[in-house]
Amino acid sequence: MTGWPEGYGRHVFDSVGSTLVEAQRMAPTLAGPAWLLAHEQTAARGRRGRPWATPRGNFAGTLVLPTDDPPQTAALRSFVASLALFEAFVAVTGTPQAFALKWPNDVLLRGEKVAGILLETAGRHLIIGIGVNLIAAPGVEEVEAGAVRPVSLKSALGLTISPEAFLDALAAAYAPLEARFRQSGFAPIRRDWLHHAARLGEVITARTMRDSWRGRFEDVDENGNLVLSTADGRLAIAAADVYFDET
Repeated sequence: MTGWPEGYGRHVFDSVGSTLVEAQRMAPTLAGPAWLLAHEQTAARGRRGRPWATPRGNFAGTLVLPTDDPPQTAALRSFVASLALFEAFVAVTGTPQAFALKWPNDVLLRGEKVAGILLETAGRHLIIGIGVNLIAAPGVEEVEAGAVRPVSLKSALGLTISPEAFLDALAAAYAPLEARFRQSGFAPIRRDWLHHAARLGEVITARTMRDSWRGRFEDVDENGNLVLSTADGRLAIAAADVYFDET
């Protein structure tokens, strides 16, 4: 992966409230896909409005992607972004065995969370927010009980990568995967994602605000659903938080 991908904009900010909010504001003015990076976020958020700590030195980026895809197709880009993150981590660390992909939108480093993805929409644009713990991670007390512990690239591997260097690697990884998704659909993305999936074949728990299911992680189907083999049969889950048993 070399060079900035053709056709993608690049916008770097010293400080913003949230790259997701900035992306929503900028989307109507952009001529094509564009990456936004902030060295500091003062009002960052994760899934379900949860706070996301982003001290200077960590990666806080967002891809603004024009698309006419229906929502269910656009949402599959969480898997495209996950794969791009995996490839970017490999490019900057040279240690593919250290990373795994956790359904639906996290990247694990030696079993602990190093990156997360959040998808939103803005008119005819998909907004893909990405946070990476490059130099620091939230404390265990800052995450919900039972969740995968956070970790930073620096603490786990002893590597210090600048946010802009990581953006270059991530943008270079994402562009060909996006082209593959547009040309060939979800099938090849799904195949490659499953190759790097965390806890595939193991018993996990999936929870929503209302329900909880426990079963063997069998697959991700053609719609991106988590497929569990449970005591009540095979179950496809469209959205949930996944929890692992301690090992």
